[in-house]
Amino acid sequence: MKSTLLIAAMAAGLTLTAMDASAAGRGQQHDAPDFATLDTDGSGTVTVAEIEAAGQARFDAIDTDGNGALSLEEMMAARDGDATRRAERMISRMDENGDGELQADEMTRRGLDAERMLSHADTDDDGEISEEEFDAAVEKRGDRGHKGRG
Repeated sequence: MKSTLLIAAMAAGLTLTAMDASAAGRGQQHDAPDFATLDTDGSGTVTVAEIEAAGQARFDAIDTDGNGALSLEEMMAARDGDATRRAERMISRMDENGDGELQADEMTRRGLDAERMLSHADTDDDGEISEEEFDAAVEKRGDRGHKGRG
């Protein structure tokens, strides 16, 4: 019984992820709910019904005209809203001087460090990234929507 419930919960979670990716209009998961959000009854476990309810709530939030279908406009609006929320979180985390904007030095100090990025991709430790290393790094991180080179 436990394994059946686990499999069903995993399938529902994948469905929720796919719905979020499709609804957001891109091939990656957007802000997935955390465990506490999914555990609506506070039982310390997440059921299939709770996962399905979260997926339906996300769908309903995107379906602004309430017709039970997602239009291109609704999906684009959801994507734009997600991008806005991500940008707001980034500014709140990295804005060291509190001016509500990110200067280049704030971004470098707080995680967008070129040396750190290079070290992850430079597998032969020669201080440079070859095209093969670049392609491998892109593949490893799932490309997250970045094209990288023209």
